[in-house]
Amino acid sequence: MLFRKFSKSLKFASLGFRFFIRERNIKIHLGAALTVILLGLFFGISSLEWVAIILSICLVISLEIVNTVIEEAMDLLNSEKNVKVMIVKDLSAAAVFVSAIGSIFVGLLVFIHYILKMLQ
Repeated sequence: MLFRKFSKSLKFASLGFRFFIRERNIKIHLGAALTVILLGLFFGISSLEWVAIILSICLVISLEIVNTVIEEAMDLLNSEKNVKVMIVKDLSAAAVFVSAIGSIFVGLLVFIHYILKMLQ
């Protein structure tokens, strides 16, 4: 019984992922994530640095999923131009932007000493 519920949950999650992977912004985030992961492998970053990188990647991608959900729901509820709907959509996009900027800072903090060491 428990396995059946878990299996059903995985099925729904995979359906959501298949929809989400078609979004333009996720392709940008996944490209950035792949680049950072390859840099981490190249430089041989520490376990703690991997934790920071993986958490940053997961945060940005999760917020992008939430942003997509909010945009789809707002479009479903109100197809006309509405100032309140635009504010909600802009705020959810801003959350993704803030997390992406934070992730850039995490990446800089993790990789800066490796890059400087390589340049010496």
